[in-house]
Amino acid sequence: ESHTETVEGRPGGEVTLTCSNRSIQVTPILWLRVVDRTKASWISTMFSSTGEASYSGKFNMTSNTTTLFLNINHVDLSDSGLYFCGFYSDGKPVIVSGTYLKVQEVFDGITSLTSVILFGLILFLVTVVIGLVVKIIKLRTAQKEGQTPQRSENLGSDALNYAALSFHPKARSSRRPESENQLEPDVVYTVTR
Repeated sequence: ESHTETVEGRPGGEVTLTCSNRSIQVTPILWLRVVDRTKASWISTMFSSTGEASYSGKFNMTSNTTTLFLNINHVDLSDSGLYFCGFYSDGKPVIVSGTYLKVQEVFDGITSLTSVILFGLILFLVTVVIGLVVKIIKLRTAQKEGQTPQRSENLGSDALNYAALSFHPKARSSRRPESENQLEPDVVYTVTR
């Protein structure tokens, strides 16, 4: 009867997987790992629960009379996967139990700072886009009403209006007497609204 449990680890940390030692006789005991969902990869073998273990890489296998231990040092994301323990009986491996190791991703300070900066930038850009959309809507509304936003202001009756004034001298007329031939200024007043 086999069962599967889940063990969680953090990158850079250490994880110990456990398994019941169900071999009654002195027989090789082992740890395997499933690779690519189809292949079993050997991790460690011990020829008896009191013997020395042979292992590969960062794995260390120990045992007492009732439990097998697989210690994994400096865990990283690539260590996530399904691990099996078992023993050999009549030259064939017998799987006792499986353990799923789930290595969780840790966000360091740089990653969280980057996330905060990105969030702030996105928030700023969304605000700019909304402001531009509101401005475009106001301009289109003003065009439909036949006025520009600057002219749509309501001017009060006391508002000052400036007008250009021009003074033109009157041409001399030869029919007039000399006393009347003096220049008479003409004043033109214009008012704009």
